[in-house]
Amino acid sequence: MAKHHRALGLATAPFSDAIAVVQATQPVQPVTLVRPHAASRAARFFVEKFPGRSMYAVKANPSPELLHILWDSGITHYDVASIGEVRLVARELPEATLCFMHPVKAEEAIAEAYFTHGVRTFSLDTIEELEKIVRATKAADDLTLCVRIRVSSDLSKLSLASKFGAGPGETKELLFAARQAADALGICFHVGSQAMSPDAYAQAMERVRLAIVEAAVTVDVVDVGGGFPSAYPGMEPPPLERYFETIHRAFESLPISYSAELWAEPGRALCAEYSSLIVRVEKRRGDELYINDGAYGALFDAAHVGWRFPVTLLREPESRARDIGFSFYGPTCDDLDHMAGPFDLPADIVAGDYVEVGMLGAYGCAMRTAFNGFGTDALIVVEDEPMASLYGADEDEADSGNVVQLGARR
Repeated sequence: MAKHHRALGLATAPFSDAIAVVQATQPVQPVTLVRPHAASRAARFFVEKFPGRSMYAVKANPSPELLHILWDSGITHYDVASIGEVRLVARELPEATLCFMHPVKAEEAIAEAYFTHGVRTFSLDTIEELEKIVRATKAADDLTLCVRIRVSSDLSKLSLASKFGAGPGETKELLFAARQAADALGICFHVGSQAMSPDAYAQAMERVRLAIVEAAVTVDVVDVGGGFPSAYPGMEPPPLERYFETIHRAFESLPISYSAELWAEPGRALCAEYSSLIVRVEKRRGDELYINDGAYGALFDAAHVGWRFPVTLLREPESRARDIGFSFYGPTCDDLDHMAGPFDLPADIVAGDYVEVGMLGAYGCAMRTAFNGFGTDALIVVEDEPMASLYGADEDEADSGNVVQLGARR
């Protein structure tokens, strides 16, 4: 913890938990709580148990502090989706391997990534993008080119099936052309965010098999992308080991090079448990709570895609009132700043109470804005466990087949 605490650049000692933060600081603005030990544990889990190479999808949470924690925990490859992310990771982790996995890139971004930052791996899903990469890199002979194919997102909570990916009638020509330009040829896909069943990967790998057979090319890399889940209310997925086992079996059955590599791009699964948020209730109107963060802050997903995050009332002594479902309004003047929930909290909650919103390490911090003048950079390290975990405090819990609920505190 001490090393990670220093990496966050904080002078004060970590707090034990969110209640300790509230008691000591009575914050007026939202406060982000970070748990370096949770991110480190998730990274070690993937490094040790995923049957291939795990590279962190930076878009999920690009904070420099988190990048260093993941690096220290064994993550050496990073999935970057923009020249901004390329520059960020190259600056923070100059020894890291960067893979530019966005299928549509500016030619100038490709050139800078290749010639300035040493990026050699690029994703594409059209002949036009392939031609762009060849031009921008001056027909380099050391490229790893990953053709992204379209697969179903039916078994995931958020679809990624419509924007990117070559369709069944396009993959043969594209794979053949990429094979001619590549030193190493890969196939990649994305099953969607928060995949709730390992079958999502089994189905996608069957698409990979069909594409390889049709194109009759030698494939050196199979990248199963992201989609690895975390635990949220109403979304308790199977143990991650089952996903890994399904992927490994499918990979072993593919007609690929004997030396082919298996890659994955976990984002949410590596960072969801890293952060939570303390908010203050500014007003109560029936079953609606007005809080000081919202849709334009760390709760974007709660507002715009109806994500239900775990919540707990930070009050001592604990409330004895029964839980009821609340919705939230954020602090801005916009009616869209509304989070329907329901978020289960004690019925006696009042203005001035504090609430911790959990599992916000993925996307929440990354999608904050300063709209309407609201927002905060307050960051505090805490030492307790996240509200839920797919990793657990020890191996026995992690292997039990159950989501380990560690944060049922109020």
